[in-house]
Amino acid sequence: MEEQSDSELIARAKEEPEAFGSLYERYVKQIYRYHYYRTGNTHDAEDLTARTFYRALKALPRYQDRGFPFAAWLYRIAHNVVANWLRDQSRRPVVALDAVTTLIAPSRGPHAVAEAEEEKDRLLEAVRRLSPERQELLILKFVEARSNAEIGEIMGRTEGAIKSLYHRTLVALREQLVEL
Repeated sequence: MEEQSDSELIARAKEEPEAFGSLYERYVKQIYRYHYYRTGNTHDAEDLTARTFYRALKALPRYQDRGFPFAAWLYRIAHNVVANWLRDQSRRPVVALDAVTTLIAPSRGPHAVAEAEEEKDRLLEAVRRLSPERQELLILKFVEARSNAEIGEIMGRTEGAIKSLYHRTLVALREQLVEL
């Protein structure tokens, strides 16, 4: 059987809520990963992922294709869910980017491995000093490999605003690295 497009699955799920399971299976790993990098905790990420899909299921009858991928709509919901959660937690999010590391070739010596680890730690510390909005941008851009248009849809900004924020974020990240 040929895999159905998002549009076909959405139309089916609007008629039969049980069909939403196919959309869930298609996107659950991405949405979970997004929540994990925002919270740094597997339990919170699982809870927020469930909340995201629950809200998506409830809102699906009102979903309208506006030319953006369905995933962008899900990420927008995920963004709102995690923003509300962070506000409720009254704490600054810690982005657990430790899992996003470059694999070090085993043929490199211990000195090279130690230097690479120190460099990674410096980068992660610099990223954690950025605002939550800038951390989110970096996650969507580099971990989720989303386009500027998709990031704009997710973050509720224009593509031009995302490009500008991206530039300012890289400048701020460079400044943070100089300070460390």
